Amino acid sequence: MSDKTLVSAHFHANLGLYWLLSGGLVFCLSVVGIPLLLLWFPLGLLATKRYINNMSAELTEQKLIVRKGLFTRTENTVPLDKITDMALIQGPIMRMFSIHKLTVETAGQSGAGALINLTGVINVVDFRAQVLAQKTQLTERKDHTSARSNTDALILDNLQQMNATLLRIEQSLTAKQSN
Repeated sequence: MSDKTLVSAHFHANLGLYWLLSGGLVFCLSVVGIPLLLLWFPLGLLATKRYINNMSAELTEQKLIVRKGLFTRTENTVPLDKITDMALIQGPIMRMFSIHKLTVETAGQSGAGALINLTGVINVVDFRAQVLAQKTQLTERKDHTSARSNTDALILDNLQQMNATLLRIEQSLTAKQSN
């Protein structure tokens, strides 16, 4: 069965600038880092653009797929029914750039922290709502299917009991006719 893409996330144009500024602030806090700022901004600008171009997040009918990475590319596929929490985080520098970080936690994940971190998704509140709505729809569909199979099992059990009762009645009538 093909899993159709419902929504694709797009990322803020100023996400790279946010990362550069955050890294620059860390360099400024150390004496050794201040000279490295001369290399950080030109190389960082190139690297962040390439990294952002390699980022993608897709919501399909049954899963959330996130791809990212510059040197080591990773693809995380999370079944929607395993998602337990989707948090929005926004620090002070993020507020300056109108950027949020979306974290996705799942049932059974190993280690502390979120399984997936997505920073800089455009309309992140809508994207999160669409993921949660699709998760709810998928859960309701599975619950309906499971309720139907439970009903089918109950009907089958009742039919078997009725059949057994009819056989006992038939045996009883046959025994009375013989006497």
